[in-house]
Amino acid sequence: MTDDLQITTFHDGRQAPSVGLGTWQIPDEQAAEVVCRAVELGYRSIDTAANYKNETGVGRGIRECGVPRESLFVTTKLWNDVHAHGLSRPAFEESLKRLGLDYVDLYLIHWPVPANGLYIQAWEALIQLRNEGLAKSIGVCNFNAEQLQELLDETGVLPVVNQVELHPRFQQAELREFHQANDIVTEAWSPIARNMLNDDAVLQGIAKRLGRSVAQVILRWHLQLGNRVIPKSTHSERLRENRSVFDFELSEADMAAIARLDSPEGRTGPDPATFG
Repeated sequence: MTDDLQITTFHDGRQAPSVGLGTWQIPDEQAAEVVCRAVELGYRSIDTAANYKNETGVGRGIRECGVPRESLFVTTKLWNDVHAHGLSRPAFEESLKRLGLDYVDLYLIHWPVPANGLYIQAWEALIQLRNEGLAKSIGVCNFNAEQLQELLDETGVLPVVNQVELHPRFQQAELREFHQANDIVTEAWSPIARNMLNDDAVLQGIAKRLGRSVAQVILRWHLQLGNRVIPKSTHSERLRENRSVFDFELSEADMAAIARLDSPEGRTGPDPATFG
């Protein structure tokens, strides 16, 4: 009943699994093992970043996992200090070298760093990488609606994805509305709020009724909203659990109850308006 939720289609026509493996805070020396384990459990989307300092290990896992490269969807990201013309492309090439790949499926600007005012230059570099086939799709992380509109106004190109902090305590409804109106996929980092919601009574009640974990309920909520998610784990059982969200549904009442958990104070990570 939910097979369509396993694949996300971008406005450039390319597709990606809706649930991927996040690798933030996974040490480089552990990354290959985790990637191989995740692929064995059915993951086909892997998200890393230059700033995670684990691209080498992730790349080794991609080569050693036993699944052809073309069957995997690999994302990495451009860090904050290399937005300027002349810096972004070499930074991408270093990421590609560390990964040991000829291309990535999705390349993202990690943070807008508005104080520097250089994200348009970075976006222009990403467009060129896309045009050359080195990054099949391009997007951003942590951009607000005004910054997304500026990308379009200045270059005529919108990101396929905006990856932002998003979970039941920080739902970003207005930004999601902008995404939907402009055919930008919402992708959630910290989708289960770093397990900080495990004691929430509403989520616990839904999970108990459905015979699921709180994390599964939250991930299912994301999918029914149309979000991509990249939960991170290094444990086989949790990796398996995070993918086992396609064989049940939340009711309209469940979705409404979770919607009421939103809080303006719910952010757990840095504020994009000041970070960088």
